[in-house]
Amino acid sequence: MNDAVLFDVREGVATMTLNEGERLNPLTQPILHGVLDGLRRVREDTGIRALLLTADGRGFCVGADLQEFGRRAADLASGTLGDYVGELLREQAGPIMLAMRALPVPVVCAINGVAAGGGVGLALSGDMVLAARSAYFYLPFMPALGLVPDMGSSWLVPRAVSPARALGLALTGERLDAQRAADWGLIWACVEDTELQREALRLAQQLARLPAHAIQEARALAVAAGRNSLEQQLVLECERQQALIDGDSFAEGVRAFAERRTPVFAGRQTG
Repeated sequence: MNDAVLFDVREGVATMTLNEGERLNPLTQPILHGVLDGLRRVREDTGIRALLLTADGRGFCVGADLQEFGRRAADLASGTLGDYVGELLREQAGPIMLAMRALPVPVVCAINGVAAGGGVGLALSGDMVLAARSAYFYLPFMPALGLVPDMGSSWLVPRAVSPARALGLALTGERLDAQRAADWGLIWACVEDTELQREALRLAQQLARLPAHAIQEARALAVAAGRNSLEQQLVLECERQQALIDGDSFAEGVRAFAERRTPVFAGRQTG
């Protein structure tokens, strides 16, 4: 890891914090590399059962590092700025988004301030997203820069709030405040600024107690629902439920119910 991204593990919950708060955490090379390294650590450490992603300072992530873009544009010998951005999206930003979705643990994102540009995609990459009341989501690509949304935001936002609202946000650059984002279904909840970190950690700890395989099962079912007919989804539900009923987690859940206690599910397996 590097100083641009802090990484800490306590009681099975890894906390990854974007740490260039003075600049509102743009997607600098150190931040991109730090996030990729942190995700690798989560995958490899089977003692980690949940990830909390948040940021330092007044903003979560303002997207592209425009200072670096300016330097690249002035250095004609290094190729076009478009070439640089294309490589960044292919080699770093895209892999981060895919890795977040493929993690074997649930992910909570705590949005402490503005999420703008590519930062919107990163903010929405978690399984559950909490935002401070002062936070907002902003897609300036088209109205400010003549570009299209990237870092997965063109895929994530329409699936959460409808294609019409997503396109409207992209075309107008209107800022979507945290409360309206929650009302629209873009995020799980809007909480008071002073409660964000406590609530996000509590939620991550709650998810860490789930059966270790539960997040993969839930994600797979949700993704399939986006392409399946009802008939196909019913068949898939039946297949997965039949397999899970015969597993250790269900057996523990039944025992816990009979004994009037909270179930204690197994953690991640090695190998």
